[in-house]
Amino acid sequence: MQPSAYFSANYREARSRFLEAVQGIGATAAAEVNPTAGPSGETLATDVLRIGPADAERVLVSISGTHGVEGYCGSGVQVGWLQSGLWREVPEGVAQVVIHAINPYGFAWNRRVTEDNVDLNRNFLHFDQPLPENPGYDELHPVLYPEDWTEESVAAAEAAEERFAEAHGPLAVQQAISGGQYRHPDGLFYGGRQPTWSHRTLLSVLERELAGARRVAIIDYHTGLGPYGYGERITVHAPGSTAEARVAEWYQGDFTNPAAGTSTSAVLQGTNCGGIERRFPDLELGMIALEYGTEPVPEILEALRADNWLHGRGNPATPLGREVKARIRNAFYGDTDSWKRDIWERAVDTQRLAVAALAGG
Repeated sequence: MQPSAYFSANYREARSRFLEAVQGIGATAAAEVNPTAGPSGETLATDVLRIGPADAERVLVSISGTHGVEGYCGSGVQVGWLQSGLWREVPEGVAQVVIHAINPYGFAWNRRVTEDNVDLNRNFLHFDQPLPENPGYDELHPVLYPEDWTEESVAAAEAAEERFAEAHGPLAVQQAISGGQYRHPDGLFYGGRQPTWSHRTLLSVLERELAGARRVAIIDYHTGLGPYGYGERITVHAPGSTAEARVAEWYQGDFTNPAAGTSTSAVLQGTNCGGIERRFPDLELGMIALEYGTEPVPEILEALRADNWLHGRGNPATPLGREVKARIRNAFYGDTDSWKRDIWERAVDTQRLAVAALAGG
C-alpha cells in the first residue's frame, strides 16, 4: 500500500480510518469524548489504543493532533503503523500507546487551537503562579488581530513585523509571536489561564497508561516548521540534562533543541513536554516533537492571523471564510503523495529508533 493511502481528507475520515485500523489488528480503543461537536455535528473524541502488557515498564507513545489541523500528519502515521503491520516489530515487553487527535476540535474545524482558542502546547504551566510576560507580542497584537481582514490590514501586519525585526533582530518576530502569550485570549499562540480539556485529557490518559512504566519514549507529531517534507526531531528537555542526553542517544544525535539555538522552533512556554516531566518526575523520559515542514514561516503566520480573525470577528460561512479555511489547512498539510511519502519514511525511521532504544533498556 502506498503511504498516501494512510492519510485522510478531514477529521471524520481520519477517526474512522484509525478505528478501522484498530479493529483490523483485533484491538479496541478507548474514546475520550470532547464536549464540543464537529462542523456537521459529529462527535469529537481523542481515541487511545494500547498494545502490550498493562504493567509494561517500557512504553512507546505517539500523539497526533496537539495542534489540531496538524493532525492530518500524525493521524496518517498512526494509521499506517497499524495497517502496515509495523506495530508487530515492537518486542512483547514494550507497550505501545497511540493517542489519536488529542485536540479533536482543532482537527475537525481545521484550527491550530482548542475550542477555547488556546494553543495546547503553551498550556502546560502552573496557573497558580504568575504567568510569563511577552511584551513583544503585546506590541504586535493590535495589528495581528485587525478589525477587518483586508489587503490594508495584511500589509499593516507585515510592515509591523518588519519594523519589529529591524529593531530586535530577524528571529525576534517568530519568538514574540509564537513563543506563547497569556494576556490576549483573542490573540495568537494564547496559552490560556487554566488547563484545557485536551491538557487534562492528555495527563489523565498518561496517568492511566504509564502506571507501571519506567522508561518512556514519546513522539508528538507536528507540522509547519522547516524544509518542505523534512521531519525535524525537536526536544525541549533542558540542554545538558539527562533527558536531553537520552534523546541524543536514542536518535543517534539527530535532534535539535530550541533552547540551544539549534532548532527552527522558537523557545516555547508551557509545552506538553514540560507538563509531562513535572507530572512524571521519576520516568526515564525521552520526548520529541517530530516537526515536518510545509510552507515558509511568514506564510504560516499569515494563515494563522487570518484564521484567528475569521473565528473571532469574521464568518466562516462566507466565501472569504471558506478561502481562509482552505488556506490554513494547506499551510499545515502538504496534501501531496510525495509529502506524505516523506512524512511516512521519516516517521517509520524515528519510531524504529525509539523502539530499539526501549528494547535495549
